[in-house]
Amino acid sequence: MLYYLTGLTKGPDRFAYFVVNLCMCTLLVESMMMIIAVIVPDFLMGIIVGAGVQGVMMLNGGFFRLPNELPKPVWKYPCYYISFHKYAVQGFYKNEFIGQTFPSDQLVEKNVTISGLRVLQEKLQVEMGYSKWVNIAILCGMMVLYRVMFFAIVKIAEEVRPKLRGMRCKLCK
Repeated sequence: MLYYLTGLTKGPDRFAYFVVNLCMCTLLVESMMMIIAVIVPDFLMGIIVGAGVQGVMMLNGGFFRLPNELPKPVWKYPCYYISFHKYAVQGFYKNEFIGQTFPSDQLVEKNVTISGLRVLQEKLQVEMGYSKWVNIAILCGMMVLYRVMFFAIVKIAEEVRPKLRGMRCKLCK
């Protein structure tokens, strides 16, 4: 319902992509918060750290600042490419703009249009070397990677925490 109320491009394939993109983002946020929950000592600290990590990722995702405007040393390389928001936003843009035409803002001639592809390349600075479905595949791969990282951290914590407690008890005596 929200998709059509906001005036997004109509079509079952575009709607399906939107839903898949939204679900992948939800799974990625959940996976990242699972990793953070294992690492931090209590839930309040987890919420704070998770919100901070999400905030940094959103700021570097290409929505608030265009990719060419990001400072290069840290914010673009590696933060921009690590942020899953980059792939979600670029996939969303490709889903909405490819195949569309818009009235141009140039006052030279009337009835001049600009293609959605040109908007993506020039105005939004979207990487056009791959399709929107590759963005979904990258998001899926990131989700699997986050889940594997979560599993590895849980297994390492199972081994390390009892040893740390034992060392702490020996130091207290």
